[in-house]
Amino acid sequence: MAKVLITSRSVAENKEGKAILEAAGHEIITHIGDGVWPEAEMVRIIPGMDAIIAGLDEITGKVIEAGAPSLKIIARNGVGYNKVDVKTAETMGIPVTLAPGSNTISVCELVFGLLLSLTRSIPVQDSEVRHGGWKRNMGYELYGKVLGVLGTGNIGSEVIKRAHAFGMDIIAFDVWQRSELCDKYNVKYLPLEEVLKQSDVLTLHLPVTPDTKNMINKHTLATMKNTTFIVNTARGELVDEQDLCTALKDGTLAGYCTDTLAQEPPASDHPFFALPNVIVTPHSGAYTREAVIRCSVTAAQEVVRVLSGQAPLYAVPKKM
Repeated sequence: MAKVLITSRSVAENKEGKAILEAAGHEIITHIGDGVWPEAEMVRIIPGMDAIIAGLDEITGKVIEAGAPSLKIIARNGVGYNKVDVKTAETMGIPVTLAPGSNTISVCELVFGLLLSLTRSIPVQDSEVRHGGWKRNMGYELYGKVLGVLGTGNIGSEVIKRAHAFGMDIIAFDVWQRSELCDKYNVKYLPLEEVLKQSDVLTLHLPVTPDTKNMINKHTLATMKNTTFIVNTARGELVDEQDLCTALKDGTLAGYCTDTLAQEPPASDHPFFALPNVIVTPHSGAYTREAVIRCSVTAAQEVVRVLSGQAPLYAVPKKM
C-alpha cells in the first residue's frame, strides 16, 4: 500500500478520483488549507509519501528532496507547473504529470463570463441596484470588435470558436500557428506587436516563461488602444500589476479582468480592489463540477500508473 498525499482541495473533495486510488489499494492522506501551502509546510508533510496530487502549492527543490527516497510522482490536477521545480524532479527521476484538456471548456467559458461582466459593467450595476440605485452604465458590444488571442493552444482555440460566433474579428500570436483556425474562423496570425496594437480585447493564454513574464507592462501598454480590455485566465505573472494599475487609473487601458494574480491569495489592500474597471475572481477558471472530475480522475490515473511501474501518459517533457 502506497501513501498518496492530496493537497488540492478539489481533488480531496472529489469521490471519483479518490475511488481510483482506493481501488488500487493506496492510502489517501489529505492536507488541505485555506490557500496554497508554502515551501516550509510542504517540506514538513511530504516525507514518507509515495505520491502527491497537488494544486498550486510550492513544490520546490527542497520539497522534492524532502520527499526522497519514497516520492515517485508529482501529479498536478491542472495544466500549469510553474510552482514545481521540474528540473530537480527530473534529476531525481520523479515524473511531474499534468491533466491536459481537463479544464479547457471551463476556463474558456469563464473568459466570456469575465469579458461580458466587464464590458457591460454587470457587477457594478448589480451593486447599484441592490443599494437602491437605478443608474445605467454605458456598455460595449463584442460584435465587430477585434479580439487578440495570445496563445492558441487548447483554451485559446476554444475561445476563438466562441468569439467567432459573437461576430468578432480574430487576430492571434503564437509560436505554433494552427492553420485550421485560420480556415474555419478566419484567424489572422500576426507579430505580437501588431496584435497588441490592433486588439479591442486581448485575452491571455500563455505559460509563464522568461520571455512572457511581465510581458504586459508600461511599454507594451503604451502601444495599445486606450479602449482595450484585457482578460487574463492564464497566470498573474504575465502582467506587471503595478504598471497595469497605473494604466487603468490614467485611462491608458479601459479595463482588466483576471482569474489569477501574481500573489494568491492577494493582500486585502491590493490596488486592483479600488478600481471600478477591474474584475477579479479567485483562480476559479477550472473550478466547475465537470472540470474537477476530469482533473481528479486524470491525476489519480497517473498516480496509479506510476506506482504500478508504468510510464505516465501526461508527464511534463524532459528538458533537452
